[in-house]
Amino acid sequence: MKLGIICGSHRPDSQSGKVARYIERALREQEICDETWLFDLAGNPLPLWEEGVWDSEDARWQEHLKPLSEQLHSCDGFVVVSPEWHGMAPAGLKNFFLMWTAGEEIAHKPALIVTVSVADGGSYPVAELRMSSYKNSRICYLPEHLIIRYVDTVFNDKPEDNKPSAQEYFEARLTYCMELLREYALAFRQIRASGKASLGTYSSGM
Repeated sequence: MKLGIICGSHRPDSQSGKVARYIERALREQEICDETWLFDLAGNPLPLWEEGVWDSEDARWQEHLKPLSEQLHSCDGFVVVSPEWHGMAPAGLKNFFLMWTAGEEIAHKPALIVTVSVADGGSYPVAELRMSSYKNSRICYLPEHLIIRYVDTVFNDKPEDNKPSAQEYFEARLTYCMELLREYALAFRQIRASGKASLGTYSSGM
């Protein structure tokens, strides 16, 4: 099984990136999956979406999207990590989802939403992603999600930089969510294999 981690912050050295890297390590160390793939928008900015994305002969778009498409196709499920900027998910993350509305890269695959905040925020990106990023991409978000508040006090490389009670809680909650994601990913293989989830009949969601 292969799980992908999408880091939605396009800031360098972001707290989201820190959390995404921690999750990747945890997935491997806890043997939740056999393989991981981390895509960080901070180091891989995508051009703003326009109709050329659907043109298979457009070399500019194919250069950006073909390697991504192959990686996404090979994943059984995803963790989507998002900060909250001005009460919203980042523009780059929303732009990322616009790229995968015509194919099966992320369609009918489960995804865990993880949001981060340096204070009491983090809930708005959860609602936004659940409301608007799934329609044509067909990504299937787990009913569970994880909001990591005061993120600067947890998941740091140096244990002394972490608040012990918060670190213990979020580690346990993350493990619960990752194990659940694995079970969904296993189950969704059967859904995709059934042929009933084909995008050929209705390419756009309603």
